[in-house]
Amino acid sequence: MNTINGIVFILSIILDQVTKIWAAKVLKYGESIKITENFLRLTYAENKGAAFSILQNQRWFFIIVTIIVLIFLGYMYFRTKNLNKWAKFSIAMTAGGAIGNFIDRVRLGYVIDFIDVRFGNFYNFPIFNIADSFVVCGAILMVLLVLLNKFEMSEENDGSQ
Repeated sequence: MNTINGIVFILSIILDQVTKIWAAKVLKYGESIKITENFLRLTYAENKGAAFSILQNQRWFFIIVTIIVLIFLGYMYFRTKNLNKWAKFSIAMTAGGAIGNFIDRVRLGYVIDFIDVRFGNFYNFPIFNIADSFVVCGAILMVLLVLLNKFEMSEENDGSQ
């Protein structure tokens, strides 16, 4: 495993879990903490579903799906010979975030969310967490690489001669 990818993978899990522990201690029984007026708040929420709170109370479904996705990502990372460094980076981000939420689902039965983004009175984005951010950023990078045909190294750039 590339050192940078290993650090990103481990850091995403640690940062996610530490911030969730903090949120549970500080925010669970209190009011939201306003960071910026009408944009960013820290608000405790327990999510028993997926993104946007869909599929509520489907804990075992999410545990099984996460295991399958992690096996697939691990296979891609370790067994696919021609992935470029950005593809591996996107996999490390996505897998780290998935494990962060997986830990919550197994340990608590729900995922702790606390990042509350609002666009004034116009729109309140669903509350999310650090793990969600890593999953989304990793997935966006992965999709961009695939769309730009840059997910794998081309044969002329693979180092063989």
